[in-house]
Amino acid sequence: MMSPRLLRLLPIALMVAVTGGIVAAQDDGITDQGISAADGSGSYEVGGIQVDVTAKTAEAARTGGWRIAQRKGWQLLSQRLGGDGGTLSDSALDSIVSGIVVENEQIGPNRYIARLGVLFSRARAGAILGVSIGSARSVPMLTIPIQWSGGAGQAFEQQTDWQQAWGRYRTGNSAIDYVRPAGSGPDSMLLNAGQVGRPGRAWWRTILDQYGASDILVPVVRLSRQWPGGPIIGEFEARHGPDNHIIARFTLRVRSSDALPVLLDAGVKRIDDAYQAALRNGALRTDPALSHRPPSATEKPVEAAAEDTKLESAVADIAGGTAINIQVDTPGVASVSATEAALRGIPGVRSAITTSLALGGVSVVRLSFDGDPAALRPLLEARGWTVQGTGTTLRIRRAGAPSQGGPQPPADNATGG
Repeated sequence: MMSPRLLRLLPIALMVAVTGGIVAAQDDGITDQGISAADGSGSYEVGGIQVDVTAKTAEAARTGGWRIAQRKGWQLLSQRLGGDGGTLSDSALDSIVSGIVVENEQIGPNRYIARLGVLFSRARAGAILGVSIGSARSVPMLTIPIQWSGGAGQAFEQQTDWQQAWGRYRTGNSAIDYVRPAGSGPDSMLLNAGQVGRPGRAWWRTILDQYGASDILVPVVRLSRQWPGGPIIGEFEARHGPDNHIIARFTLRVRSSDALPVLLDAGVKRIDDAYQAALRNGALRTDPALSHRPPSATEKPVEAAAEDTKLESAVADIAGGTAINIQVDTPGVASVSATEAALRGIPGVRSAITTSLALGGVSVVRLSFDGDPAALRPLLEARGWTVQGTGTTLRIRRAGAPSQGGPQPPADNATGG
């Protein structure tokens, strides 16, 4: 029997949601169909908070540790955003804390030692601190993570460790508006290692329209294993645009294969930092050809016209009917299913599939509609939605609803593990 003095080490990077003081565990977001992003809600995040609490029971010690983490996290967030670092009551903190991230924890019979992170609601915390929540962000960027391992490159054809790392990454503190496909449906056909090497703007415009994005980001990792179970070297590249321009390149290493998630999480963080730096200095400009639509009177070579027709019809065949992107608020998991079901119930709608999921934010649902896109607007309004936009991209919300907007390794080329 294990001695009561031994501490039990729990899994790293366990996400736990906290709402109104009630604690509930989340799953890891991985399904047979794909990997949903861990967080796209735009929460403020404060990590690396150390707690060491003693109490009569293990549960009381853990609860006390989380309370202390909330208080410390609020002080750090307040100072970061220019506040005085003051404190709030525990009840007030419960109302603005949207999640506790357990980076590492050890639980004994009456002691709790942990390194925690705290997620704060951007809207509620910003209102208390007097900070505008409309911070400048990039245009929506379709993100295609490519992993090279064993000489083969994969994006969404199969679930990869690199795809999972991007699914775990929380984008609340990033200035980049990532559009992260789940890897389900037609993702594996449209977004693959071969596609990122094709510079044709007509094809890219068609794909970007499907996902409600304006530009392309291609984070790449090449994994080299020294021997089974031994060191792993990851060569990372942050690429951008249809011409695959390199924004940054670096190498990280871990001492064993068990530390591969740590290696990839560190790579995601550094690539995000590189993209944000490029956005600030103007290097992340969108190619005008991605949004330019040539006039219909402009003559095109017969070969080019036939190729464009073939590509666009291929995407239409996948969905069936006219493809229309619907942007809709999805505050929770139930709202996603309810919205899809409501849209499928509209006459003329063949299918409704969520192609970009952002719980607590704005998701994109792709409809297959039999008819002119203009005919869809009155059908949506008749069911209580307010509709904005024209053509094949619409923004809907319910009438009266408000609009919604793991351990870190050393910084350079050596990581723990």
